[in-house]
Amino acid sequence: MSPTSENASRVLASTLSGTTLLIFVQLASRLFIFLSNQMVLRSLSPSILGIAAQLELFLISILYFSRESIRTAIQRQPAQFFSPNSGGRDADINSANGDQKSSQAQSNASQSIVNMSYLSPGIGILLATTFAACYMHFAPYEVSETPFYQISVIVTAIASLIELSTEPFFAVVQNYMLYKERAAVEISAAFMKSLAVCGVSVWAAWHSYSLGALPFALGYLSYSFTLVCGYSLVLMHMRGGWDFSFRLTRIKSSNISEYFAGRFPWPLISLSSNVFFQSIVKHLLTQGDSMILAALASLEDQGIYSLASNYGGLLARILFQPIEESSRALFSSLLSSKVSENQGANIKAAKSHLVNIMQGYMVLSILIFPLGPALVPRILHILGGQRWTVPDVDTLLALYCYYIPFLAFNGISEAFVSSTASPAEVRKQAGWMSLFSTCFALAAYLFLQIGGLGARGLVYANIVNMAVRIIWSFSFIRRYLRQYKQDLALAEFSVRPHTYVAGAVITAVLYQAEFWPKFNGALTPFIFGAIYILLV
Repeated sequence: MSPTSENASRVLASTLSGTTLLIFVQLASRLFIFLSNQMVLRSLSPSILGIAAQLELFLISILYFSRESIRTAIQRQPAQFFSPNSGGRDADINSANGDQKSSQAQSNASQSIVNMSYLSPGIGILLATTFAACYMHFAPYEVSETPFYQISVIVTAIASLIELSTEPFFAVVQNYMLYKERAAVEISAAFMKSLAVCGVSVWAAWHSYSLGALPFALGYLSYSFTLVCGYSLVLMHMRGGWDFSFRLTRIKSSNISEYFAGRFPWPLISLSSNVFFQSIVKHLLTQGDSMILAALASLEDQGIYSLASNYGGLLARILFQPIEESSRALFSSLLSSKVSENQGANIKAAKSHLVNIMQGYMVLSILIFPLGPALVPRILHILGGQRWTVPDVDTLLALYCYYIPFLAFNGISEAFVSSTASPAEVRKQAGWMSLFSTCFALAAYLFLQIGGLGARGLVYANIVNMAVRIIWSFSFIRRYLRQYKQDLALAEFSVRPHTYVAGAVITAVLYQAEFWPKFNGALTPFIFGAIYILLV
């Protein structure tokens, strides 16, 4: 096996292991959150859940704008492997061992990603202050009069800054592929978050106190504190193996002009700046539904939509998000300009990984489209109690199931794009994202204002949004692969024709069963679902 193929196989194996661990992290964390939510959901009003959804949007916005562009730039650095006997590295993906110059270059690369990570909390302080002031000043009367609302906003802002302070640790964990360590820390953090939310809520209910959304804010604070403690314990235990510092340190280089202030590499600054402006538009596209609801809908409607998106998006968070994250790291490592130049093996490995993921997503989509709308509302009736057994929630959950496959394909395709696009292509993509924002806004206006579909209209608008983004990303991927005499066709990840036929038949049967009393039983969707899975 050639060195290039061996290195590509090694990165693929590490990514597969990392993806499995990240899926386990999401599964465990969502299980903790799910169990804690079930303990408070029956006593939680839709209005309080709506305010909690606004707090979550507040937190996500601070974290996203502060770190997303910097993380994307950092991931362009070739991955390394930790070995305590080799000064914190085994080998850079394509470099030789034992050379002093190469060792210094690797040390500078590691120090560069640590230094870049310190920009995130710096940006976060400005954003957290600004967003918190806006959330408290412009909050509607109904929201501002909720018990402990302002304290909840302040606590959530503090939690976001504490979480951003772990970015240097996170960058090292990602670059050195320390997925086991990350899994242990994030599972612990998720457990503490769930424990805080559940414990405070149960305590308040037991003493008949009304805390509003404060338990959720305290949950975010517990999560961030656990991240800091966990990463500190794990990585400081390995400090003897590092040849760089976790502090903001000046880079030792003969060509210091390559670094801003001697600490931040200009190429990463340039790339993160380009991605930042793109991320503004992307965040508006991703969180646009939450923003529209927060601005136009009642707290009760926001709570119902939040419940639908949380339950309907469980699969996306548990499975798709870890796959997207680890795949982005894989694509960045294999297709980095420093690594993949004239190396067809890396291109083939990256394409093979992409096709395998898309094949799996296609199979899941074939299962979700017929079965999801019939099964998910019934499961909610069992878990949520009578308070949430209303037609609006059932309809929204059923419709949200059709949105999930679009989320999956968009996530993996954009992971490939963000890992391979040049700064000029990133700027071009930002322009296209602006066009997509226009499409989303137009679709939302048509479905909400003209069609009067309410929250359902937002789901339709999101489907339109994801569809146009998938089309653009797919076109980019094909253009990129053709540069290396490769291509990507729909047939490479499509399922067999009889599977589509079986899916259409089961969908029609389940739809008719809803209106046929003889067959509209509680077990009907589960029985037909089992038959369909056997057919697929």
